[in-house]
Amino acid sequence: MERQKQTSKTSRVSSIDILRGLVMMIMLLDHVRERFFYHIPISDPIDIEQTSASLFFTRILAHLCAPVFVFLTGLSAWLYANPKGKAPRSASSFLFKRGLFLVLLEVTVINLSWFGYYQTLYLQVIWAIGLSMISLSVLCKLNRFWIGGIGALIVFGHNTLVPISFEAGEWGYTLWTILHDRGYLISDGALKIKASYPVLPWIGVILLGYFAGPLYSSKISASKRNKLLIGLGLGLLSLLLILRGFNLYGETLPWEPQETLIKSVMSFLNFTKYPPSLDYLLLTIGIACLLLSWFEQTESKWTENLRIFGAAPMFFYILHLYVLLILYKIFVAVYGIQQGEYFGFDALWQIWLFTVILLVVLYYPTKWFSIYKRQSSSKLIKYF
Repeated sequence: MERQKQTSKTSRVSSIDILRGLVMMIMLLDHVRERFFYHIPISDPIDIEQTSASLFFTRILAHLCAPVFVFLTGLSAWLYANPKGKAPRSASSFLFKRGLFLVLLEVTVINLSWFGYYQTLYLQVIWAIGLSMISLSVLCKLNRFWIGGIGALIVFGHNTLVPISFEAGEWGYTLWTILHDRGYLISDGALKIKASYPVLPWIGVILLGYFAGPLYSSKISASKRNKLLIGLGLGLLSLLLILRGFNLYGETLPWEPQETLIKSVMSFLNFTKYPPSLDYLLLTIGIACLLLSWFEQTESKWTENLRIFGAAPMFFYILHLYVLLILYKIFVAVYGIQQGEYFGFDALWQIWLFTVILLVVLYYPTKWFSIYKRQSSSKLIKYF
């Protein structure tokens, strides 16, 4: 098949690119919502009494993005360290340099894309991925089972750290804010700095992704891999049902039966993202495992389009942020501010429609760059 041929030529796992492409598309939907529906604020966890079901599930859908992307980053790092048909190699240098590159992108190009100017430096998902890669660059030297054990300890244990907190100015505040409690590192002056993505849980996720890498080794057949992925996915979701169903552990906000079924489901799925709770990660990584299995067995024009987006994720990420910034300024210039302090769409369906239009428009430059990246010998281009 054409996709399989292309995959063998590029040494890429097609199902990983397809899943990464899916979460990039969902991410675009969430960023369109943030840009053009900002007048309808969403808290974390979400206030289900103040949020419509349609907006709630639109936001919950985006919960897949960060954990799936970080998990796949770890998995891809293992594939880099264990190239098919070649001798294993160290991934430390690559991970360290790429992690620093991502941190640099976050504090420069990406931060500028949010508002078009620097007033507050937000350390968000790319920062978290960068620091996670730097951490993995050191820890990948350990035995793989130590890597998996440390990752599991972080992911399953970090919820016990919730009661620990520091006030601004106290010893340990800066480090703990970066690791576990989002907040301002610098709250005064010309340039404020806010750590929006606590990195400790994401380090756990990238370690587990690296630990899962051998699922894609030549020693594991496709049929066995699919069985393992399905079993792992169902196992994580089953554990979620137990922990969340009885409010045992893994989420700071307990769920409660509501007056309607849909609201009860909303309460059950209302997980904390900053930092990502255990229940949040069980749901998203569980779904990721099932999708990886499904995408490996599915081939269509739709999945091929997803693969295009997933083969050039950083290019698409930066491109879509600046496109949204420019379009927002154009809308403000043409229509003015009409939603409080912002320009915004009136209905959620407009957010979905606008996202579909942007996906079609952005597909072509992303496809061009994907081909260019595959053919280029530049190490810098490979980072995108």
